[in-house]
Amino acid sequence: MKLDPISILVDEKLKLDKKFYLISGNELSLIEKIKSVIIQRYKKKEYLSKKNIDHIDNFLDEGDLFGSKKIFLVKSIKGLSLDGLEKLREKLGVFIFVQENSQKIKKIKNIFLKDGDACLIDCYEMDRNSKIKVLNEFIKISGKVIEKDIYLFLVAKLDNKYCFLENNLIRIFDLDPKDINIQNIKKILTVDITGKEKLFFSIFKKNREIITAYRNKIITLSDVNELYYFCRSFCYLIIESKNEEDFTKKIPTYLFKEKNLLIDIFRNYTLEKKKVLMKLLMSTESVLRKESSLSLILGLRFLLNIKKITIS
Repeated sequence: MKLDPISILVDEKLKLDKKFYLISGNELSLIEKIKSVIIQRYKKKEYLSKKNIDHIDNFLDEGDLFGSKKIFLVKSIKGLSLDGLEKLREKLGVFIFVQENSQKIKKIKNIFLKDGDACLIDCYEMDRNSKIKVLNEFIKISGKVIEKDIYLFLVAKLDNKYCFLENNLIRIFDLDPKDINIQNIKKILTVDITGKEKLFFSIFKKNREIITAYRNKIITLSDVNELYYFCRSFCYLIIESKNEEDFTKKIPTYLFKEKNLLIDIFRNYTLEKKKVLMKLLMSTESVLRKESSLSLILGLRFLLNIKKITIS
């Protein structure tokens, strides 16, 4: 069967009861979000632990992995076939496969579409209807009333990339209700980089300078979260861009002063570095949610780790 990724995000009553999930597509930030939501739903429902596996050969060769029910997060569909799924079917646990689109996975997608105990989730850039669904969910959860003209403005202006859309909606709905107006929303959607967010562009500086600037600008948990989501947005631009030309086209026009610096940062990234950067983003977000009392330290460590990955 096939599931709409947005339905998974906005409908907590949606049944997630399959044995196998294949999360695919070309929108990496939405892929990561869907993966995270599915894992959290299963953990909440059955208290399952998670185990990362590179590919299914690692399962089939190690019987002791199946001593208790787990969520197996599979980083590649290498070796996956109809026979492979059949061998896994009687094993304890839930299997989540994550793979970007390519010609090689068409046959695997068809297997998941036809299998009654499997689910295919394709993640692409969000269209207008998808943005409306996510926006409505934020409104419902916040309990805040949004005027019609503001609502329509958001539908038109919110980004098609999930990470940017989510980041901006979090910032908007963190505002006091009286401050949710077109003027403030425009500021959020265009991002004022004169403040704490500008720390991202300091990663080529010496650690001492970065630490000093960080301590001057990052004071509260809110500051750390804002810095994280800003950095995450630009990290995803790096991760999702195929080459320098592609990356350059995606740089927002309001960052014309930082354009050359951003290109210099991108030039430092290989495919392997992008994978390391993605792991850093995911681990940092997870820790920030659990250890809010340590957020100031974690925020600085996160920034310095971006620098370390970039210049290594």
